[in-house]
Amino acid sequence: QVQLVESGGGLLQAGGSLRLSCVASGGTFSFYAMGWFRQAPGKAREFVAGITWSGGSTRYADSVKGRFAVSRDNAKNTVYLQMNSLKAEDTSVYYCAAGGAVSIGTMREASRYDYWGQGTQVTVSS
Repeated sequence: QVQLVESGGGLLQAGGSLRLSCVASGGTFSFYAMGWFRQAPGKAREFVAGITWSGGSTRYADSVKGRFAVSRDNAKNTVYLQMNSLKAEDTSVYYCAAGGAVSIGTMREASRYDYWGQGTQVTVSS
């Protein structure tokens, strides 16, 4: 059983930057592809970014491409989401997820992930 704990959320002004972290425990971190998703009030959960187990490949939602960057440190059991040029529409609860059978082709599908964190709130004021 893998436990995921996100941190780094907060309140900031538009145009600012924030880095989210997600620490995994209870499993072999390098076995899992990792994803970041977000969910705003009244909206469905949406894919933000994903990274393969090795960190060799990444994918991004079109809405964050060029502004966000996902990375991982397998030695620290941690995945990161660097968020730059934040906009009010980025306001959401951000979740990290781990998937043992997630591939580049399925990275955007929330149902493919096995474990989820509790989420961290990011609020961007305009």
